[in-house]
Amino acid sequence: MNLLVWLEPWEFSPTVVIAIVAAAVLFARGVSKAKVSIARQLSFWFGLVALYIALHTRLDYFFEHEFFMHRAQHLVLHHLGPFFIALSYPGAAIRAGIPFSWRQRFVRPMLQTRAVRATLDVVMHPVVAVVLFVGLIYFWLLSPVHFVAMLDWRLYRVMNWSMVIDGLLFWWLVLDSRPAPPARLSPGRRVLVVIAAIPPQLVLGAFIFFSPRELYPVYSICGRAFTWLSPMRDQQIGGLLLWIPGSMMSVIGALIALRHWMRLSGRARLREEHTSPAKAVSAANARPSPVRHP
Repeated sequence: MNLLVWLEPWEFSPTVVIAIVAAAVLFARGVSKAKVSIARQLSFWFGLVALYIALHTRLDYFFEHEFFMHRAQHLVLHHLGPFFIALSYPGAAIRAGIPFSWRQRFVRPMLQTRAVRATLDVVMHPVVAVVLFVGLIYFWLLSPVHFVAMLDWRLYRVMNWSMVIDGLLFWWLVLDSRPAPPARLSPGRRVLVVIAAIPPQLVLGAFIFFSPRELYPVYSICGRAFTWLSPMRDQQIGGLLLWIPGSMMSVIGALIALRHWMRLSGRARLREEHTSPAKAVSAANARPSPVRHP
């Protein structure tokens, strides 16, 4: 069996193709100019390929016909793919990949508009970021909402893209390695933000796993891809994917944010130790010499 067949789209989406190709081209163009390390390049390409596989391959059939496969898809779209893309810190490379004239005429004016700045200020606020990150998971897993989203292909794509965009914004906010400013949050607040997102995921995953009834009958109505798997077992596996791997990704994100916090704190202490002797010497030189009386 030809494994490349699995890379063919189950339902072709020009939006996915344009977005993936544009990101790939811009990053590839900017790698040499921004001097991106091999590790960061591998992280970016892994995240981008993971998003493509979860959005635009034959696996989409299984994502639409098994609850646990759907949860695996959203684990990639909301956690894994955006996490590795944000971990590669691709901003400088993507910016360098955009032609300079385009940056001057289109990108910079657009980013400086009041609407864009206000939107980013809202969605990147720490409280809003946590509420959106967790709230989207809860919203799309509400049984009536989930039922309609799995039947309407337009809402299904909105659901998937909302997870991708929110995942990129959240992990970009949390995994930022810079001090604040220019980062939006201080290192300590980044740690708190990602930790705050863990308990709600644990609660929802446990609720789905221990639920005594079938919460998502749409998969039984439309036909399941794996007939040997009972609806309750399918639901339990899906709950586990949210309960354990989803929460573990947040724990890993918290550890990385904590590492950045310790690194930035260490650099601040080194700067203080480096400048304190100079300040002492300058203070001594500025001190008036005592007056000697004969």
